[in-house]
Amino acid sequence: MAYITIGAGFLAGVFSFVRLGSIAIAIGMGVITLAHWESGKSGKVERYLALAIALALFTVAISLPRGL
Repeated sequence: MAYITIGAGFLAGVFSFVRLGSIAIAIGMGVITLAHWESGKSGKVERYLALAIALALFTVAISLPRGL
């Protein structure tokens, strides 16, 4: 489901819905990161970095002006 959300966000961005696309990609990234959080296959830095990137993308998408 998260991969579908990321794909839909990418397509929204292609069709000039940048804010909606960025929010969808950030939510998809966050869901994937949290789903793999307990697996222990990656180090702590990789987990926190992926979550920080998703949160930063979400913050930037929210702060975009309405016309973009």
